[in-house]
Amino acid sequence: MNPPNVPALTVDELPADAVILDVREPHEWHAGHIDGAIHVPMNSVPVTLTYEPETIPTEGRLFVICGVGGRSAQVTAWLVNHGVDAVNVAGGMHAWADAGRPMISDSGGPPTVLGIAGGGGGEPRVV
Repeated sequence: MNPPNVPALTVDELPADAVILDVREPHEWHAGHIDGAIHVPMNSVPVTLTYEPETIPTEGRLFVICGVGGRSAQVTAWLVNHGVDAVNVAGGMHAWADAGRPMISDSGGPPTVLGIAGGGGGEPRVV
């Protein structure tokens, strides 16, 4: 799912101090996300980088994640083309959950990763 020439690594290869940019939609983020990750939905990345550049760290390496890796690969390619040292997290939040990595939720319930049917909708997976 990673386009050619887009740097990528797996969840297991992420450094412990990784700065993570989550580009999923707000309903996906609220259902479950990585504690400490930065949330900027995919379509908001260009305007955020232009008008609120402090929101997205551009010093050092930035690891970009979405549901399964497709959207984050596109954002990673865009960031790299704009001079940011960005790397796609292959497999996205589904790989994160499958690896048993911790998550939090804004819903008050257990964190979930929403399915990919319907562009990120689908049935939730409780992790």
